[in-house]
Amino acid sequence: MIGTALQTGRSDAGFVGEFLTDFGIPPGLASAIGSAAVFVVVFVGLYIVGKGIVVPFVDDVLKRRDIDDHARKPLRILVHVAVVAAGFGLGFALAGYGNILLALSTVGAAATLAVGFALQDVIKNFVAGVFIYTDQPFRTGDWIEWGGNSGFVEDIGLRVTRVRTFDNEHLTVPNAQLTDDVIKNYDRNRTLRLKFTFRIGFEDDIDDAMDHIVAAAEAEEEILEEPEPSVKLMEINEASFDLQGRIWIRDPGDSDFLGIRGRFVKDVTDRFEAAGISIPYPHRTVEGSLDTSVRGPSGVVSDD
Repeated sequence: MIGTALQTGRSDAGFVGEFLTDFGIPPGLASAIGSAAVFVVVFVGLYIVGKGIVVPFVDDVLKRRDIDDHARKPLRILVHVAVVAAGFGLGFALAGYGNILLALSTVGAAATLAVGFALQDVIKNFVAGVFIYTDQPFRTGDWIEWGGNSGFVEDIGLRVTRVRTFDNEHLTVPNAQLTDDVIKNYDRNRTLRLKFTFRIGFEDDIDDAMDHIVAAAEAEEEILEEPEPSVKLMEINEASFDLQGRIWIRDPGDSDFLGIRGRFVKDVTDRFEAAGISIPYPHRTVEGSLDTSVRGPSGVVSDD
């Protein structure tokens, strides 16, 4: 096969071989050296062009799409690999190593098939990682929730994404799980609405209670003025009116949203108490009687 490739290389890189033959080098060796020289020149030239033009161009496109530098790094690596592969392929073709290139392609295809079956999950996660980079459902630092889990994204890789939970637990999540599930991104729109339901008694004034809830929201400086806080009568149940307070906060992933909500609820509770507004709770009255007149011989209540 190598001999055939060298003979083929004589026509594709013949000018180099003829040049070397003029210096007294045997034709077969001259053709081999000529083919190798063409391969090196083509590969090096294409690599320089790819590294100097293609890679910066792709990087510029990724920047214009506002992709983070952390996400651009693995994509740049993929472009480098593609440039090297293109250099090898074009170099083999122009150097006259067509048969060798065909053989390598056949072996590579068979190896790819075998590896594909063995690494289905890895490939699936890799493809999912590419989709995460291109679709950008979340970025590093975002607060996300999926499949009953939630936390802050610390690292996005081509195979896995690393998330830190609110309990400071470290989760390594296969990318395929994130792309196959519904992802809730709390930081995407930079604002978040929080809701809390307050219950008041039937004898209390609904409008007065609503005013106290809005006043408590306006008193908390980390609650946004726009969109403005609001209150809705959600339900009339067996023990109370249910009033839902709705407030907005900025940058939920960076803010103390639990603290904001806690201060808001405490302020509303204090205002209700000061205004004499009751906060009812469900209660149940059990009626009936217990018959203790039937006793056994020993004075113990009979099992009958």
